Amino acid sequence: MMDRVIGILFLVFIAVTSLFFFAIALAIWLLTVLFDRRLLLLHYYSSFWASFYLWVMPAWSVSIEGRERIGRKTYVAVSNHQSLLDILVVFRIFFPFKWVSKAEVFKIPLIGWNMRLNRYILLVRGDKDSIRQMLEDCNRALAAGNSIFMFPEGTRSETGLLRPFKTGAFSLARDNRLPILPVAISGTRDALPKYSFKFHGVKKIRVRILEEIPCEAFAAMSVEETAAMVRERIAAHVDPPTP
Repeated sequence: MMDRVIGILFLVFIAVTSLFFFAIALAIWLLTVLFDRRLLLLHYYSSFWASFYLWVMPAWSVSIEGRERIGRKTYVAVSNHQSLLDILVVFRIFFPFKWVSKAEVFKIPLIGWNMRLNRYILLVRGDKDSIRQMLEDCNRALAAGNSIFMFPEGTRSETGLLRPFKTGAFSLARDNRLPILPVAISGTRDALPKYSFKFHGVKKIRVRILEEIPCEAFAAMSVEETAAMVRERIAAHVDPPTP
């Protein structure tokens, strides 16, 4: 019972504080949108906003490994997907990118509105027209020098084991001749499993930024082969799920 109460209180805390954080985000957007074409300042502020909720939850210990591997480049960044917490922990990396996220997230008051301010990229899963528009939006973002970040599994894994990777991210990397940045996330499923909003005690969360994969390494591969190769690399660095 107490675990459920803690979970509910944390959600209420997020909802209430989001009023304050969104007001600042809107002010930053108004002050910078005309000269910060990539909205970098707003993205870094959004990273702070997301990280705040991890900092104030002492039960969640988050470590980021390999941040020094991120260069001053445009990437197609991909990771495994275990939990809603993955969004917060990826923001903890503090590097500029545009999210590709399902449409439902954009409908969340305040948080979803901030995603629209950031010009993150919306996707309606299973909708062919939306997938086509998403790819066009990603191509424009990449051409402007923005990295993008995607969860190629398409949805959260209930078991912690990686689902097959969809090919969209790898088509973008191939077509734009850009490196892929693999990221492995461990522990978020234990902290907040799919379909659960209960508190699950003290948990260690680890984000590993792996070596980038230059476009030359997969230029001769099909997108399916590239997806399988990247999935294998990430899976090798994801901690086994807790029974």
